[in-house]
Amino acid sequence: MQRRSGVIAAIATAPGRGGIGVVRVSGDNLAPFATALTGKSPAPRQAMLVRFLDRDGSTIDQGILLYFRAPQSFTGEDVLELQAHGGRVVLQLLLARCVALGARIAEPGEFSQRAFLNDKLDLVQAEAIADLIDAGSAAAARSAMRSLTGDFSREVYGLIQALVDLRALVEATLDFPEEEIDPLRDTDAVQRLATIRADLEGILSRARAGRMLQAGLHVVLAGLPNVGKSSLLNRLAGEERAIVTDVAGTTRDALRETIQIDGIPLHVIDTAGLRDSEDMVERIGIERAWKEIERADVILQMVDARQGVSDADAAIAARLPAGVERIVVANKCDLAGTGALRSVDGGQIKILLSARTGDGIELLRAELLRIAGWSGHGEDVVLARERHLEALRLAAAKLELASGLLERLELCAEELRLAQEALAGITGEVSADELLGEIFSKFCIGK
Repeated sequence: MQRRSGVIAAIATAPGRGGIGVVRVSGDNLAPFATALTGKSPAPRQAMLVRFLDRDGSTIDQGILLYFRAPQSFTGEDVLELQAHGGRVVLQLLLARCVALGARIAEPGEFSQRAFLNDKLDLVQAEAIADLIDAGSAAAARSAMRSLTGDFSREVYGLIQALVDLRALVEATLDFPEEEIDPLRDTDAVQRLATIRADLEGILSRARAGRMLQAGLHVVLAGLPNVGKSSLLNRLAGEERAIVTDVAGTTRDALRETIQIDGIPLHVIDTAGLRDSEDMVERIGIERAWKEIERADVILQMVDARQGVSDADAAIAARLPAGVERIVVANKCDLAGTGALRSVDGGQIKILLSARTGDGIELLRAELLRIAGWSGHGEDVVLARERHLEALRLAAAKLELASGLLERLELCAEELRLAQEALAGITGEVSADELLGEIFSKFCIGK
C-alpha cells in the first residue's frame, strides 16, 4: 500500500474544553517546521516551553513542544506534538498555522497507517490502538493492550514459522523423492502438523472470546406476557429500567439495556409478550419482538415456573429460529415453592430462578458466559476482530485438509501454503490495499 506523502497534522485530543489539547504533526525533516512555528530549534525528546507563533509573529498560545526524530517515533517519521491549552478555538488556530506552514489535515487513522507502513507496528497492533480507544470495559482495554504490545502477533508469527518449517519438509520430500531418508517420517511431520493445529485451535478459542468481549452478546428475552421478562431485565441491570406491573401486555416495545458480566458486554433486549392481540399498538410491539428474536445471539425463553412449559410456550419455541442458542428460563421459582436449579433435558438447558428475589441469577450469568465462550479464559483473551476470526478459521480448515493429504504431498503442500497465507493476512504481511484502506478509515482523526 502506497502512503500519501507530505507533512500531516491533526488535533489528537477529543473535541471540547480541557486543560490540555494536543496537535500532532508527522512528516520528513520537521525541525525547520518547528522553528518556524515556535522561533526555537527543537531538541529531540526534550519538552520545551514555547510560544506558538502565528504568521505575523503574534502568539497563538504558550505550551509544550515535543520533537521525536525519525525513526524513533510513533510513525517512523519526524513527529511533533504541540501541547496547548485545550480550548477548541486555540487548537483550531494552531492547526490552521500548521497548514499554513505546509501541512495538510490528516485523514482518519493516517498516523497509525504510516506507523504500519514504516514497520513500526504490524496490522494487529495498529488495529489494537483503535480497539483500546473504543474499549467499553476494563477487560477489553487489557486485552487490547496485550495486542498492542504484540502478544497476539507473536503467537501468529510463531504459527507462521512452524508452518514454514513444515512446508520446507514437505517440499524437500517432493524435490528429492529418491532419497533414502524420508523427511516426513524421520522428522515426525505428522506430529508437527497436529501440534500446529492444536495451537491454532487454542488461539481461535481465545480470539472468539475476545471478539465477544469487544462486540458483546445480543440477548433477547422472549415469552408470553407477564412471565417476568421486564423483572429479569431489571434484575440483570441492577436497577429499575423497565416498567413492571401485573397487567399483561405492559411492555409494548423493545427495551435495550447494556450490562457487563465479568467484563463481557451483554445487550439485553426486553420484548413485548408474544400472544395474539387485537390491540394495534401491542401488535406492532409483538412484530418488533419477533424481529429482535431473529437477530439474537441468545434467546432466553421465559416461562412461569408454576405452570412449566405450556402449549403456548411450546408454540413459541417452535417459531424460534434454528441454530440460535436458547435457554429456557423458568421464572417465579419462589412462588412455585422450588429452589434455583440448572438442568438439561434432551439437550435443552433450563434454569429455574426468581427475578424478584435474585435466586438463580448467578446460574443464568454463568450460562451466558459459557455461551459467550468466556469459560476457561481470563488474562489470555485475544481482542480479535471479525477478519482475524475469518483468517484463523480459514487457516484451521486448510490445516484440516492438509492433514488428510499427507499421502498426496503436492496437494498437502498447497493447503499448507494457503494456511500460511491466511495467517499472514492477520498481521498485514499479505493484505490488499482495499482492506488496509477500510481498516484505517475507521480510526480517529489524529491517530
